[in-house]
Order: sequence, then structure tokens, then C-alpha cells
Amino acid sequence: MPLPDSPKATLIQPIFAGILAAIVGFASSFAIVLQGFAAVGATPEQAASGLFALTFAMGALGIALSLLTRMPIAIAWSTPGAALLISTGAIEGGFPVAVGAFMIAGILVVVAGLWRPFGRAVAAIPMPLAGAMLAGVLFNLCLAPVRAMGELPLLALPIVLSWALALRFARVWAVPIAVMVTAICVFIATPLPQGALGNIWPQPIWVIPAFSFDAMIGIAVPLFIVTMASQNIPGLAVLRTNGYNPDLRPIFVSTGALSGAIAFLGGQMINLAAITAALCAGPEAHPDTKKRYIAAVAGGLFYIALALCAGLAAAFVAAAPPILIEAVAGLALMSSLAGALMGAMADEDNRIPAIVTFVTAASGVTVLGIGAAFWGLIAGGVLMLIMQKRRPDTGTPLAKS
Repeated sequence: MPLPDSPKATLIQPIFAGILAAIVGFASSFAIVLQGFAAVGATPEQAASGLFALTFAMGALGIALSLLTRMPIAIAWSTPGAALLISTGAIEGGFPVAVGAFMIAGILVVVAGLWRPFGRAVAAIPMPLAGAMLAGVLFNLCLAPVRAMGELPLLALPIVLSWALALRFARVWAVPIAVMVTAICVFIATPLPQGALGNIWPQPIWVIPAFSFDAMIGIAVPLFIVTMASQNIPGLAVLRTNGYNPDLRPIFVSTGALSGAIAFLGGQMINLAAITAALCAGPEAHPDTKKRYIAAVAGGLFYIALALCAGLAAAFVAAAPPILIEAVAGLALMSSLAGALMGAMADEDNRIPAIVTFVTAASGVTVLGIGAAFWGLIAGGVLMLIMQKRRPDTGTPLAKS
């Protein structure tokens, strides 16, 4: 058995931490990503191509940034962005228009990295409103486990119970275990189509983007905002909490540019990892902060390996009853919904604007072809301004009578 400070022991701990982060990150949300692509008009083949592009890109970029900075810069896809696509649904022009919106969102991230005033303006979006918008986007999807219990109780009950029990005994494995149980239920109820296992290798499909004003406002801008507010900013907080202070410019520019590039293969957004970042940046990866970058490199390598399974993942989702995939996606997003609601409600003075943002975003209403997430942010922001004007703060106490 190697000594704790031996070179072998030094490598084993961060390598296993990185592999765990990749497994949890992929297994807990790949169904959400595929559902998001399908919701905006992607065929199963285009969805598999997009999943492959995302997984390969975040693995490769995570390796590059971690090696260059010697920091655990873990990269992930935008799970809140995928949930946004699910809530947005079909759009005029189909998947090519969605791909054009992905490219515009990537460009906005690049601009946030290059133009500091724009980056500061994004960072200035009130967190209660950003959290409320995300909560509104996630709310309907998180109702799916309840709906599944009503529609397919014999299949949904084992999934929900396995998730609940895993939360008690192995919290980090709760969603992957639920995904495994879902796979068993799907295999029992609806076996994979004949020949599906023979087409597991990724087959990238080129998508020519199309552009529309409605998609830019209804998809690109909300996708950019939720990615920055729910992924990049929390991911940066995780790094800073663990003693790392990376230069944001190369991170934003590289993630935005690569997001725009993989859009041609159907991919949406990649960004700083938020939830799984803690597995690579925290003491679980290594006691020495200078060695934790190895975890992000190992996780990136494993993501590249997982990218080769994109075809099988897409076949699994295509064969499953849609309500079961939505149910496991909803379970995976429960913690994100809880975090978003906590952030939205934390500031007592802004709770009413946050609630207005939440209910508007959760309504699913579309006005002028623009989705509810954008209107939720506008409604909450306007109400916040009105309330501030009605309660001027003079900075001095009232005189006593």
C-alpha cells in the first residue's frame, strides 16, 4: 500500500475525484440536454450530434485551461440552458433557428469577456431576478416526477424511490442511480430498437444556422443570462471559495467561442462547471491546492471518453416514454430549483419583484414570439425599479416629533 505522500497516491486521489465529477455531471443531466434539443426541433440524430459536440468540447477545453493555469478549471454544459430550451418548446424555423440562437449566445459570452463594461453589466443583473427566472424555467420540469407517478406509477415509483433513498445514503450518486433505474425500467417496458446498439458511435451532423429576431430575444438572450448567472458566476464562486482567482477573460472568450463553433454540430453552451466544480476544486480532490488541477484534467479526459457514447445515450432517450425522461430530468434539477428559489427569496426587499419574475417565467406565456423567461426578467426588473422609486432612501433618519 503506497504511502499517503507517494507519487502514486498523489495522482490516485485527484484522478478518481475528476472521474467522479465527470460521471455525475454526465449521468445527472444528459437526458435534460437531449430533451432540450428535441424540444426546439432537433431530430434524434441531431440531438446525438449536439450531445457529442458538447461533451467532447467541455472535456477538451477543461483539459487545456487546467493545464495552462494549473487550476482546476472544470467545464460543463449549461444544464439551466437545456431546461430553458425545454420550456421554450418548438420555434418557427425549427432547429436551424435554435442553432443560430446558440451562436449568438456564444458571441455574447465572448463580448462579456472582451468588453469589461458589458461583463460588469451582466454581473450587475440582480441575483434575486436571475434566480427567480431560473426557478421559473425549472418549475414545470420539476413537476414531471409527480406527473409520471400519476401516468406510469409502476415505472415511476422505483425511479423516485431510488433517488430518495440515495439522497439519504449516497447523495452525490442520487441522480446517477435514478438514471440507472430509469434505464432498467425503459429496457423492461420498451426495449431499444433493433440495431440501436450497433449505432452507438457518434455521427456528427452539420447544421446550417438560421437567424431570427424572435429566437435571438426568446432563446439567445435568456440562454446567455441563465448561463452567466447560474453557471459561470457560481462556478467562479466555487473556485474563489477554494482559493483560486483565475483571469475571467480567457475563460469567457474560450467558452463563448467554442460554444459558437460547436453550434454547427448542434451543441448549445459550455461554461464553467458549478455543481461538479466542487468535486475538482475542493479538498476531496487533494489536500494540496496545487495538485487539484489534475482532477479537472482527469475529468476532461473521461468526458472525451463519454462523448463516444452519445449515440447510445440518444437511443436510450428516444426509446423511453417521454414522461420518464422528463421525470428523471426533474429529479436531477430539484437541487437547482431549491438553490434558485433560495437565491430569489434571500433579499426581503426584492421578494415581490422576484416572485413576479418567477410566476411570469413559469407561466410559459409567449408574447410577440418571445418566451416567458425574458418577459419574467423584464417584469421583475420594472417592478423593482418602481418599488425603489416609491421608497426613496435619503440616508438620514426621520426627525423625532
